[in-house]
Amino acid sequence: MAEVKRVQRPLSPHLQIYRPQLTSLTSILTRITGNAMFVTVILIVWWLLAAASGEGYFRVANGVLTSWFGDLVLTLSALGMWYHLLAGLRHLYFDSGRGLDIPTAEKLGIGCLVGSLVLTILTVILL
Repeated sequence: MAEVKRVQRPLSPHLQIYRPQLTSLTSILTRITGNAMFVTVILIVWWLLAAASGEGYFRVANGVLTSWFGDLVLTLSALGMWYHLLAGLRHLYFDSGRGLDIPTAEKLGIGCLVGSLVLTILTVILL
């Protein structure tokens, strides 16, 4: 009988073997931005509840949201919102059966990243 030599292979791709691709990173970023927007919703609801509760509460909430930290959080939230929107449109395009080849998918991923940056800058300038 021939001797069978078993090779030890990992059960799933590992970072030493598997190189992250742009399409996988954009998919992960879509999930992250979707969850991060929940924090923004909580902050905005807090601000609205503070406005309805009274002047003292509103002063605190408004102070936090208009500080440099609040501006940073809301700007990053706008970036996340624009990215999440563009990635959703990209997935709708994928769902139609188009753009599923690797070069097109990578171009659409780059388009989502660049488009979200441009739209965020326009949002900050216009608002």
